[in-house]
Amino acid sequence: MPRSLRIEYPGAIYHVLNRGDRREDIFRDDSDRHRFLATLDEACQKTDWQVHAYCLMRNHFHLVIETAQPNLVAGMKWMLGVYTRRFNLRHLICGHLFAGRYKALVVDGSGNGYLQVVCDYVHLNPVRANLLEPAQPLEAFPWSSYPAYLKPPGERPRWLRVDRVLGEKGIPRDSAAGRTEFARRMEQRRAEEQTTDYSELRRGWFIGREDFRRELLESRGHRVGSNHYGAERRETAEQKAQRIVVKELIRLGWQEAELAARAKSDPGKVELARRLRQETTMSLKWIAQRLHMGAWTNVSNLLSPKADGRPA
Repeated sequence: MPRSLRIEYPGAIYHVLNRGDRREDIFRDDSDRHRFLATLDEACQKTDWQVHAYCLMRNHFHLVIETAQPNLVAGMKWMLGVYTRRFNLRHLICGHLFAGRYKALVVDGSGNGYLQVVCDYVHLNPVRANLLEPAQPLEAFPWSSYPAYLKPPGERPRWLRVDRVLGEKGIPRDSAAGRTEFARRMEQRRAEEQTTDYSELRRGWFIGREDFRRELLESRGHRVGSNHYGAERRETAEQKAQRIVVKELIRLGWQEAELAARAKSDPGKVELARRLRQETTMSLKWIAQRLHMGAWTNVSNLLSPKADGRPA
């Protein structure tokens, strides 16, 4: 059977799930979970993703991601690859960590309640897995976004967005009273968990209204994954990278021609290359060519922790 195509478009929302290879652990301890969230933070910085919910289980994860640009495939490729390398390095192993292709369910984000259903499903994973005692509140499980929903905005990750889920639940403000009401409703949902039918979330490729499904099917020729939408997606990532280059040239007081004239290891070039690596998904090869820094391996060496004295 051929793979189903990835549907990508600006503003798309996805429920993303991936498991460990052979259902083995992808998080062996809390340090791994911290590394995954740090990698997610970097991915959001590179791609401008917003996350509506997440949950880290022992051998799989759930993410509800909104993509401002059509870049789910590029962002997931970077994030899963980087986390795998970090996991393998830490545990002194090699090989695949994840079980092949991740699942990405397209979510109807029109405000008709489908987003809150998906986020509730993600936040209630610890309940279905019997990881909480009946007397424990839902926020006692620390590895989902639910505890962050109950905190003031300044104490949440910058990429976690709560307003849309609160809005779909009829909670008008992200205030102390609004967060208390959200917790009350989630505990009520928890009590109903055993009778909830999640078959639509566990099968298929989308969740939403029938007209939403028809729109997706009709637009598959325009909005699909890497083979069909690659040029548009790459152009978007490249545009962001080019904006950063132009901005940094202005800050440095350089003309475009100076990029070619200056040394490959010029400190200004190195810092610009570092920013491009941190804030975009562009490859080392692209950065090396754009900044006239020679081979991509030279850029890799210049950006390595040992090159600037940073701890590895």
